[in-house]
Amino acid sequence: MPTRSIPLLPGYEIIERIGRGAGAVISLARDITDGRRVAIKHIVRQTPEDDRFIAQAENEYEVARRFKHPYLRRCYDIVRVRKWLKTRQLLLIMEYVDGVRLEDHRPESLEQVVPIFKKVAEGLHELHNYGFAHADIKPNNILLAKDGGLKIIDFGQSCPLGHTKERVQGTPDYMAPEQVHRAAIDQRTDVFNLGATMYWVVTGKWFKTLMPVAPAASKKIAIEADRGNDPPHQLNPETPLPLSKLIMECCEMAKDNRPRDMREVLSRLEMVQHLLTRSRPRRARRSRGSGQPG
Repeated sequence: MPTRSIPLLPGYEIIERIGRGAGAVISLARDITDGRRVAIKHIVRQTPEDDRFIAQAENEYEVARRFKHPYLRRCYDIVRVRKWLKTRQLLLIMEYVDGVRLEDHRPESLEQVVPIFKKVAEGLHELHNYGFAHADIKPNNILLAKDGGLKIIDFGQSCPLGHTKERVQGTPDYMAPEQVHRAAIDQRTDVFNLGATMYWVVTGKWFKTLMPVAPAASKKIAIEADRGNDPPHQLNPETPLPLSKLIMECCEMAKDNRPRDMREVLSRLEMVQHLLTRSRPRRARRSRGSGQPG
């Protein structure tokens, strides 16, 4: 496939455009010096509204340049193009991941789902060790790599643990109450976001909180029909009770009622995985014996 150079970024060649998001065009590129493939996020300031996309990309770089963990996508470099002391274009060079978003590839088997949750919890635990909360965990920000790995992406809304934001940030379908009420954000905020993500993966419904959803009035009834607050095992009978209980505790409105950190979430997910492994032979025998006599 023919490539072209990036005038603003010597040393890299564009291979193809791979996506859009947060006011940016994202391309797959090659580092000419070592042949490494990278993802490049390119933001052009066209209106004052684009300033927030630039600020998020700058924030992502400041957080993700520190990473050396297999489940956290790293940022390598940032290039700003300024005019009259104002950033007019920004290019963020990131680790490239060949994979699909969890939102677009929702596994149906719990044997596949629980290992994904474990990797996300492990990655978030490491992020918390760096002193940051992700603050926007959702299926769209979890990449399932084709080699079997996983990457948590998009750290544009990340903040130091204990930080209070000046404005509401996050994705309404997965936001914790403290994000809506602009209270302090910490590791338990990510616990809620992960819990709401697990709820969607296991049940196919968004977790219904006490927070306003603010959809278009004509779509509100349809959207509400895709929400629930029943325990996952009631909506999906294949869900083990310990996993259902964990998800509901992660989605507690009060921080103090949630698991205290990702270590606790990870420990309980390991117990669920062990339970699924032990029950697999029984399910297999039941499946083999379910045929109709000839």
